[in-house]
Amino acid sequence: MELTKKGHACVRLTEQGRTLVIDPGGFSEPDAALGADAVLITHEHPDHLDEGRLRAALDADPGLEIWTSGAVADLLAGAFPGRVHRVGEGDAFEAAGFRVEVHGQLHAVIHPDLPRIANIGFLVDESVFHPGDALTVPGRPVDTLMLPLHAPWNKFSEVVDYVREVAPKRAVAVHDGLLSDTGLAVYGRNLSPQGLDIGPSSYARLTPGESVSV
Repeated sequence: MELTKKGHACVRLTEQGRTLVIDPGGFSEPDAALGADAVLITHEHPDHLDEGRLRAALDADPGLEIWTSGAVADLLAGAFPGRVHRVGEGDAFEAAGFRVEVHGQLHAVIHPDLPRIANIGFLVDESVFHPGDALTVPGRPVDTLMLPLHAPWNKFSEVVDYVREVAPKRAVAVHDGLLSDTGLAVYGRNLSPQGLDIGPSSYARLTPGESVSV
């Protein structure tokens, strides 16, 4: 399976001509969802969901289907009946030939004054886990963890502890669109073998458009 990093929180997974896209939001490339066979959306925040771009992708390809939380499904299902599927924690389904499990329920706390919204993470082919905006531990071995590197709701110590707890073979950075090159270098140095101990995991950050086999 080939994993391609798109802008910020978005990734594309491709295998045997099938393409699955996760979280093509407003910080990602405008065409991030185009050409996908299926799209997964973790929650409704605009850096994970660009409603206009997603509607354009659905209009462009009548075969495209979406799996997402109830709130996102409510935004889209009326215009695209039968193509937008509501899922939640504990659900398992097949999307474009990829096996997907849902883990997690809530977005991480940004501030106590802000109400929490639903957030679901997706484990694809028992291998790649994208938690969205939460530090959800899927409770099973993970080869590749999409690691939310930087957000208003997390801090670096939590990121390190999250990698240690999940203990994937590799952690690949996502949710990094708010970091400058200087900040990315600091995170990369601290998560490298010369930095903090993150257990058996390796850390990598792909630039948008860069791919790796997983």
